[in-house]
Amino acid sequence: MRGDLVRKLLARVLTTGLAVLAFLVVALTGATGWGLAIAVAALAAAAWERRVRPTADGLAESVLVAAGILVGYARRLDAGFDPALAATALVLLGLVLLVGPLRDAGALEIRAANLPVRSWTPLVTARLGDALLVLLALVALAAGLALPAWVALVATLLVGAGCGAVGLDLARRRFRPPAGGGPVGRALRRHQPEFLLYFSAPPGSEYQVTMWLPYLERIGRPFLVLLREPEFLPTVAAATRAPVVFCPTLKTMDEALVPSLRAAFYVNHGAKNSHCIRFSQLTHVQLHHGDSDKAPSANPVSAIFDKIFVAGQAAIERYARAGVDIPAEKFVVVGRPQVEAIEVRREPARGLAHPTVLYTPTWTGHHADANYCSLPVAETVIRRLLDRGATVILRAHPYTAQNSASARQLARLTELLAADRAKTGRQHLWGAAAGRELTLTECVNRADALVSDVSGVISDWLYSGKPYAVTDMGVDGEHFVERFPLAGSGYVLRRDVSNVDEVLTDLLDTDPKAAARWATRTRYLGDFPAESYAEVFLDAARRQLAPDWTAPTPRAAAQDGSPLPSPTA
Repeated sequence: MRGDLVRKLLARVLTTGLAVLAFLVVALTGATGWGLAIAVAALAAAAWERRVRPTADGLAESVLVAAGILVGYARRLDAGFDPALAATALVLLGLVLLVGPLRDAGALEIRAANLPVRSWTPLVTARLGDALLVLLALVALAAGLALPAWVALVATLLVGAGCGAVGLDLARRRFRPPAGGGPVGRALRRHQPEFLLYFSAPPGSEYQVTMWLPYLERIGRPFLVLLREPEFLPTVAAATRAPVVFCPTLKTMDEALVPSLRAAFYVNHGAKNSHCIRFSQLTHVQLHHGDSDKAPSANPVSAIFDKIFVAGQAAIERYARAGVDIPAEKFVVVGRPQVEAIEVRREPARGLAHPTVLYTPTWTGHHADANYCSLPVAETVIRRLLDRGATVILRAHPYTAQNSASARQLARLTELLAADRAKTGRQHLWGAAAGRELTLTECVNRADALVSDVSGVISDWLYSGKPYAVTDMGVDGEHFVERFPLAGSGYVLRRDVSNVDEVLTDLLDTDPKAAARWATRTRYLGDFPAESYAEVFLDAARRQLAPDWTAPTPRAAAQDGSPLPSPTA
């Protein structure tokens, strides 16, 4: 996060500084060529700033650069007053002033993917800033080569004509909207979706949606995905055949929420969820994007939903333990369908000579009380695992790079693993090989044991029946298991790593808690037949689309905590 801020500040300083320098060099010195070169450098800096700060306002810098380029152009031509150059200056000034408002207006338009509609205006407006930078660079090039002014005028008029067409279309949409709604709304009414998946989150959170898309498709009913941030549109659209709609405003949501919709599903507690909750004709269902003992998993905001799908009874108890009073009838135990492909190991595997260990450090969180990240002590753990001959799969949280200290710690771990792989030939995995090329399920199936921070990974791992260790990075001490009950069936690694050898012995050699994990598995993930595990969620979701739905009842655990015989691997 700090590194991202540094990049944004650096981009701002470069863009502004180079723009001012380019104008001063051209206006106050005779070094026109150098001034034009600096102007092009300023444009490159502005393009970079648009990547790290998409909402950056570069109006002042664009005016300075354009003015510097035009002054330099006039000096290069040295032909007195040139009408073509004057016209270029006027059109260029108009573009500089209008591109920002047009881009902002286009950003308020609904956009869609996987629908048979052509909505070119929002796409064009999103690229107007880039088009202006390219145009200024072309004018600078024409000035540097001393080309006739009409060359620059033609290029400027072409871009101006495009901006004019976009402006007219936006004005028509605002002041004379079509009686039957826009093309996206009409296409959705033809599609007749019965439910929607609503999503709003910070960048990098698309995994929260993509983990649910295969199961929503298996419901077998038409649906749509409604996004509130534009950067998710390409990624989510590539992950599903369902229509994906970006709605930047409440007005565009009114167009997207067509009458055929009956239910809305959510995967987090984003602040913008309230924008969809207001549609009272829908049944609103919270799915979550994982099950863990983290504080956010018992968010009081859950109470606003009509139904809360949870993996097991432990999730219901978690809300009660946190003092969140939610009526029992709102909860529906549906298991965690994402674990259906995880291979279950019924018998403990003790004393493996060369075990494979999955290590999944979480991120630091938005606030100090949600920081469960073990990366500060991870080097010690990794070294001990390597000493025991383990092959390590290092799968870090997608948000890890947002914290510069965490990013450095993660880089150090990858260096250790790379060096050990070169030395021993053990096939450690990290980075893209563990985080993108393999799914979490594939990582779980390859591993014999898990070392994890407090996170939803442990709940998914629990389905496998294999041993796990949990890092205690807080100040709970002996109360850690009370606060995070899932750790009770694992081996707790203290924050000072003083018990690391003891924990690894329990984890990889003796595994004394093997039997206790099965009772915990039932409480956290339900006890549904393995061959139809995901069907529990699918049936519950389908019944949300019908008025006469009753929740399925999970089976009870055996009294001794051992697994019931009916689930199969």
